[in-house]
Amino acid sequence: MTLAVETTTLKAQLRLAEGWFTACDVHALLPGRGAAVLLPDGRQVALFRDRAGRLYAIDNRDPFTGAAVLSRGLTGTHEGRPYVASPLLKQRFDLASGECLDDETVRVTAYEVRAA
Repeated sequence: MTLAVETTTLKAQLRLAEGWFTACDVHALLPGRGAAVLLPDGRQVALFRDRAGRLYAIDNRDPFTGAAVLSRGLTGTHEGRPYVASPLLKQRFDLASGECLDDETVRVTAYEVRAA
């Protein structure tokens, strides 16, 4: 008899209006780096995992340029708030709320995300 090591892989899931959408395996997300996720309706989401293992998801579209690039931005924190800076014009977006830290009149959609 051969014994196999049992592994459980957590999935990153986003809450959409239709319910929970499975995006990818959590271990596939590199801490501090983003991943673009294509939703069933054609929209894109930028999915992030921080070094503490927390997951965040915001729209991937940069509202200042219209380009789908936020998943390729640099992550950091400002006054305890995790953010991603757009790789194009460098505006920072709060990963928890979607608020632009450089222009309070602009925001992107933030999604509830879980590991299940």
